[in-house]
Amino acid sequence: MGAEDYSPKKLQHHNPYNTTRYKLKILVLVILTNLLTFYIFSTGPSSFNFQPISKYTQHLSLPINWEPPSGLLRELNATHRELTASRVQIAELTQQLKFTNLIVKALLTDLPHLRSPALTSQIGGNSTILDYINSLSHETKLAIGPHKLPLGYSPRMGSDELYPPVGGSCLKYKDELSQYMTYTVGGECPVDDVFAQRLMLKGCEPLPRRRCHPKAPKGYKNPAPLPGSLWATPPDTSIVWDPYTCKNYKCLIDRQNTPGFYDCKDCFNLKGREKARWLFDRGLDYGIDQVLSAKPRGTIRIGLDIGGGAGTFAARMKERNITIITTSMNLDGPFNSFISSRGLLSMHLSISQRLPFFENTLDIVHSMHVLSNWIPDVMLEFTLYDIYRVLRPGGLLWLDHFFCFGHQLNTTYVPMLNRAGFKRLRWNAGLKLDRGADKNEWYFSALLEKPMS
Repeated sequence: MGAEDYSPKKLQHHNPYNTTRYKLKILVLVILTNLLTFYIFSTGPSSFNFQPISKYTQHLSLPINWEPPSGLLRELNATHRELTASRVQIAELTQQLKFTNLIVKALLTDLPHLRSPALTSQIGGNSTILDYINSLSHETKLAIGPHKLPLGYSPRMGSDELYPPVGGSCLKYKDELSQYMTYTVGGECPVDDVFAQRLMLKGCEPLPRRRCHPKAPKGYKNPAPLPGSLWATPPDTSIVWDPYTCKNYKCLIDRQNTPGFYDCKDCFNLKGREKARWLFDRGLDYGIDQVLSAKPRGTIRIGLDIGGGAGTFAARMKERNITIITTSMNLDGPFNSFISSRGLLSMHLSISQRLPFFENTLDIVHSMHVLSNWIPDVMLEFTLYDIYRVLRPGGLLWLDHFFCFGHQLNTTYVPMLNRAGFKRLRWNAGLKLDRGADKNEWYFSALLEKPMS
């Protein structure tokens, strides 16, 4: 180090001029303080009152009143207005942040898809997730965003907000979702049943609610009374036919005789094969009475039919005072409307959605053809576990004509059912021969039971 690092600091020399300036400042402050005190105690009453500083001083009254200058009052009022506006803006930003957080969580449920070029092209190469959210229509944001509870925080819900249940996959299809949510609020909804169902089958389920009215059938007539309605074809005026190829029930009934593939091709003909379904017990065809006899009389009361077509299984059960809810999709036919016209309960629900029932509640779950090898294995296993969840102990799962290939029967589906935990009560398997034995196509029917413990 150099010598300069050790040199002493320069001494501060006393300056009499600085001392005089300091004393003058003190004197001026004392004079101003006295003048202000005199002014306060000499002014008369005014409209200005001091507000409590805290909860400890709110009952104290000061023996003075003071009216601020008009300029200061205007400044205070302007500041108050700015503060109020800022609070409103903060509340809006907080709501937007929570909505953004909800969207981000939903998008992150499918990371591989988020990284795919397809989604990048949907959202836009240089766009952010926030840009994507902001591009959604107002009505879409309003429908799927969180909503504040009017009474504040609910201990039962653990939140002060209500989150509408909308499938995360809806957010992958911005254009389709915006199209679905485009309508006149309070007016008539677009007749877009087919379009909406395609969104559902893409995983956008449940769809957002809409603030519009569905188109009503012209010349609507009251339905036929029970029990006659169970086997009566309803009038054509009970349906809005716009979404379907057929425009009346005669067309739906006659298409069983026309070429081409239709979902449940002949099930609108209640005087055909539907009239005899589940009445007889032979091989793969189980009779309802024989299935019900597996349990004490009267203990099968409520249940679900997954993909129940036109609702005939539910009609058979209704004749035995058993209530069945039928899930069905409207695949080029008004299946849900038809089921309801028969006096039965329908739900427009795809196979991919979690069953909307509490655990240990249903007595029986049935499915014919729908639960089969067309469903991906992992998804099917989740479905079987979900069925196990909603069945009560001792409840029955009736798999009716489950389709698969021979090599899948013992290597895939038997182990899967065993993993799900069902007990086997009945089991029948047989070759499906309509396309030839060399195809090695099989059906199996099974009556399974959820264990009592």
